Amino acid sequence: MSMLAGKTVMITGASSGIGAAAARLFAEQGAAVSVMARRTALLDRLVDDITAAGGRALAVGGDVTRGQDVADAVARTADAFGGLDAAFNNAGYATAGQALHEIDEETYARTMDVNVRGVWNCLAHQIPVMLRSGRGGAVVNTSSVAGVAATGASAAYVAAKHAVIGMTKAAAADYGSRGVRVNALVVGSTRTEMMEQVLVEAPQLEQVFMAAAVQKRMADPVEVARAAAWLCSDLSSFVTGAAVPVDGGATALCD
Repeated sequence: MSMLAGKTVMITGASSGIGAAAARLFAEQGAAVSVMARRTALLDRLVDDITAAGGRALAVGGDVTRGQDVADAVARTADAFGGLDAAFNNAGYATAGQALHEIDEETYARTMDVNVRGVWNCLAHQIPVMLRSGRGGAVVNTSSVAGVAATGASAAYVAAKHAVIGMTKAAAADYGSRGVRVNALVVGSTRTEMMEQVLVEAPQLEQVFMAAAVQKRMADPVEVARAAAWLCSDLSSFVTGAAVPVDGGATALCD
């Protein structure tokens, strides 16, 4: 049987990169997938690809920084597929190449809004649906190597991704006895659209990021998606409150 057969999974940040790879993989593994992002044209193409391959998918456009957008997306997902079993909160925003004092207030606010408020909004609206079903559920939040150590990313991003891990642990403690598991991925450098934008801003970081992993390369988005699929599945039924490295060994080198 496929890893996610019979489950409904909501994926944010799904218009490209890790989120899009996860949507395709989760559908291949038997899940009905709801994909959320601001770029709805890309979501529509993704859904077309999934349905053409025999999967089930729904595009729910919206911005994770807006609580009502997330509430609407969760409701549409539950209405379309009969509930919500798992979620992969993957939407993110990053900048690089600036020291702390060089980051302007707008960049700081945007970084914290997407990476922290966005995850907060998702948890706040996804978990009640899982609790009401009586079946429990699983949530995976995307953090980063920057969530456990200072990296070449901006100080705002490092702070935000640390916050994601803290929020993950708190939510796991709040809901573990009620059947909802919450975990985070500590993601290393990955070849995504967002990464390419970071490298345009600070091209010197490419070699830094590759050197940081013991495998001396960046991840393909599907490699991260596979870890998220496992955490969303029943195969990880005794895993909660964890920050799981998917980083090519980068954190093995951290103190």
